[in-house]
Amino acid sequence: MTIQKILVPDMGDFKDVEVIEVLVKKGQVIKKNDSLITLESDKSSVEVPSTHEGKIEKINVSVGDKINKGDLILTLELKQETNEPIKEKSKKEPVESKKQNEVVQVQQQQPAPSVPASGKSSASPKIRKFARELGADISKISGTQRAGRVSEEDVKNFIRSQVTVSQGEVQKKEVAKYVEEYSHEEFGEIATQDLPRVKKLSGPHLVRSWTEIPHVTQHDEIDVTDMEQFRNSLYDYYTGEKIKVTPLAFIAKALVSALKEFPNFNASLNPESNKIIYKKYFHIGFAVDTPHGLMVPKLRNVDQMSIQKIGEELKSTSQLCRELKIDKKEFFGGSMTISSLGGIGGTHFTPIINPPEVAILGVGKTFDRLVKEKNQIVSKKILPISLSYDHRLIDGAEGARFCVYLGKCLGKDFAFKLAV
Repeated sequence: MTIQKILVPDMGDFKDVEVIEVLVKKGQVIKKNDSLITLESDKSSVEVPSTHEGKIEKINVSVGDKINKGDLILTLELKQETNEPIKEKSKKEPVESKKQNEVVQVQQQQPAPSVPASGKSSASPKIRKFARELGADISKISGTQRAGRVSEEDVKNFIRSQVTVSQGEVQKKEVAKYVEEYSHEEFGEIATQDLPRVKKLSGPHLVRSWTEIPHVTQHDEIDVTDMEQFRNSLYDYYTGEKIKVTPLAFIAKALVSALKEFPNFNASLNPESNKIIYKKYFHIGFAVDTPHGLMVPKLRNVDQMSIQKIGEELKSTSQLCRELKIDKKEFFGGSMTISSLGGIGGTHFTPIINPPEVAILGVGKTFDRLVKEKNQIVSKKILPISLSYDHRLIDGAEGARFCVYLGKCLGKDFAFKLAV
């Protein structure tokens, strides 16, 4: 009997690669070029073939081992060559014995599939990445390929099995949980704090909005030069003191005018009855940055307020939010929301709709721009806006018209009218 060692061949950049599959077992008869093990690196996976034919005497590797070039995979008992002629089988050989020999021979020729240890699914790096991008746990996916290897189609079928479609709506059966492969502590010092109560309450609301509403965000820039000149010229007629009004008050007043012109923006959808609820009131929500997290209270009946009154209400309501003294009901029943970053900085962003509203207006910080006007270079005040809306109710053309109309409301022709 001759013993032959089967070693790991030269595989280029493969160093310290992991054995993810053992495709044979002890006592199995294999042929030359039969696959023995599967190795996986960060970039790809590869099967190592046998260089000889024979019967496996001992397997020296197992799933999870890290191996390199020259490492021993297994030992083979080589098939002995003989010059003796093959003897014809006796015609009197029992039929039952002949069938048993055939079964044994088939079992020896077919490699037994190996199930990866520790419940680890066998899949290539590409398939693992594909599963992660879809939020699927690769360890829960059953592979249909050889030795239970997971394919791309297996991942897709698993995702399909986790959701059901009812009346056009996708309902998830099981929430896929992603587990970090390494803990944060392994990379350095960390500190852990509880999530603030306001953010803990608003988090699921934001997830629901982002996953259930088909958002579309349009960006535009509005020339507010005349509005800003008018705003800075306001003063008390009796005292002569300058009246300070936040630009947000002008924007809120202009938004009411736009909502009257485009009623689809002052509406809500009832997904159960597939009906549109049009609101006859104009309650404008605005995002307030507080130490406890972002809050979105509503100003009631803004259409009945003056610019100065809106500014006063914005200030008092913001203070109530920061002191946590505002009534819970004031966060509900809005027409549309304004999220302004003008006091901090930035231009365009993608604000998330506050359901059951169907739109939200994001406002950036006003900046100066030099433009050519009547053959002269003049400086203009530009207000960047970002309008997000529910595409189930509002299409792109209507969104564009809304932005254009809002720009006119904040321009020269409407600046004085809005102050009334």
